[in-house]
Amino acid sequence: MARERNVALAALLREAGWSQPQAAAAVARVGAECGVRELEAISRSHISMWVLGTKPSGRAPHILRETLSRRLGRRLTLADLGLEEEPTGTTDTGTDWSVDPLTALAELGSDDLDMHRRKLLATAAYSAAGLALPTISWWAAAPAAAANRRPASSRSVTQADADDVRDLTVYYSARDQQRGGATGRKALASHLLDEAVPLLSGRFRTDQLRRDTYSAVAEMTYLAGWMAFDASEHRTAQRYLTIAARIAAEAGDGPLGGHILRALAHQAVDLGHPRRALVLADASMSRDRYGQASHREKALLAIVHARALAADGDRAGTLAAISRAERDLARADTKAPARVSFFQDASLAHETACALRDMGQPLDAEIHFKRSVATRRRQQYARTHSVTLGYLGAVQVQQGRLDEACATWSQALDAMTGVQSGRARDVIVRIQSDLSPVRQRGGRHVTELDHRARNMLRAIG
Repeated sequence: MARERNVALAALLREAGWSQPQAAAAVARVGAECGVRELEAISRSHISMWVLGTKPSGRAPHILRETLSRRLGRRLTLADLGLEEEPTGTTDTGTDWSVDPLTALAELGSDDLDMHRRKLLATAAYSAAGLALPTISWWAAAPAAAANRRPASSRSVTQADADDVRDLTVYYSARDQQRGGATGRKALASHLLDEAVPLLSGRFRTDQLRRDTYSAVAEMTYLAGWMAFDASEHRTAQRYLTIAARIAAEAGDGPLGGHILRALAHQAVDLGHPRRALVLADASMSRDRYGQASHREKALLAIVHARALAADGDRAGTLAAISRAERDLARADTKAPARVSFFQDASLAHETACALRDMGQPLDAEIHFKRSVATRRRQQYARTHSVTLGYLGAVQVQQGRLDEACATWSQALDAMTGVQSGRARDVIVRIQSDLSPVRQRGGRHVTELDHRARNMLRAIG
């Protein structure tokens, strides 16, 4: 019996503007993110067979759906792709706001530390649907719900316990900034599960101590998610970040909640979900989040809001948000949480450049990327410095200045020494992609750079 052509999938590929080889490469990238090894060798012929009516098997339908969702900026179902809909009845406690966050965090931490379950966790694709936020009434009721939670242990939690969690978070955050999220992530997850999570089940002498402890654990949970994001373990990151937002809400910590929603928005921008990113960034700018934050943290929330507006095509809104971030950072002083100590002129310049680049202004983006490179403390923030250089080279080659781009990329590879980061790895892949059209005619310096990129890619893993 002849197969029936999948006209729905063919139409989506046309809308995406992808040839079959381009679609295969995109599916392979998303599959690699999720640890789906069987998609590493996907080729044009697989896409062709799927369009002609062959049903993809295993995890391939879900990875194909996620790939096209990112490209088109909207949530697709398997039915939209001309494939059967996914079975119902599965629950992901990491992004289910009705599930007790303590239960969800304990489950996720156990999965993340168990080698077998961690591999299974890595096969789950990032979910745009999982970004839906609860109602305003849920946020308002969260602190009282936590205060009324019955202790599950007789342990009396002290301020020193909360301070220990904060000190460890500061340590691992500095390590992440310098060496990337893939370094130390498992150790942080172990601390979170064994030392921090049990505190939430203890007894608190005052409600203020409970709130302080919940905030400390929420921030460590956020860092676990951010490090997973930097390691390109996107579904794991999404689950940690969502749970962190729920615990921050139970702490009544508006600025921390905004900080976490900002991280979810940043991830959604990077993965090609502009509408979802804007909803999250808008939520981070609420009166009880942005409004109560320090000026330094306000600047961070505002510039990621600008990134989301740029990704969504709102030029006027983007420029206004950039101006707001600049004003906020100009007012910043030492009164700010440790989690935003990294956000200085170099960071603002980097994010501003990304927003301008995404609006199609490479010349303006180049100016701000160069400012970021010139003002960053390079050793302390080696991971971000290398990524900034990679982005700078990309806008230079976009303007046809190959030699200048190659020199910049060479600096980026220098800065990546010792860094273990999925975002750094993505920069190298982009370098190789940008070199591909000129590899045969670019001369010795292009050949040498391409060779260095391949070796660095193997070193990062």
